[in-house]
Amino acid sequence: MFSFLKGNSINTTDLQQMLDSKPIMIDVREKSEFTAGHIPNAKNVPLSKISTYQSKESQPVYVICQSGMRSRQAVKKLKAKGIDAINVKGGMSAWRGVVRGGKL
Repeated sequence: MFSFLKGNSINTTDLQQMLDSKPIMIDVREKSEFTAGHIPNAKNVPLSKISTYQSKESQPVYVICQSGMRSRQAVKKLKAKGIDAINVKGGMSAWRGVVRGGKL
């Protein structure tokens, strides 16, 4: 029913290449998962609290979780609020870049 159009998702390799420009990233995993290891500069907003997320920026918000399932749900909810949200395909399971916190 809901299909992603081009531009609604990004792979982890492309996101990693963007890190120097400090994109807005939110990690929708639970706090314990986030603490165990996350992308530097990512903000933790668990999926259960995504409806409270507000963005004052006009730039896209990149949304990541562990595998890409929760982030897809979050993107749908954020887009309904008018936020330009982009899903990170494969999530932290596909991430090969620097991680803050524990080790994944």
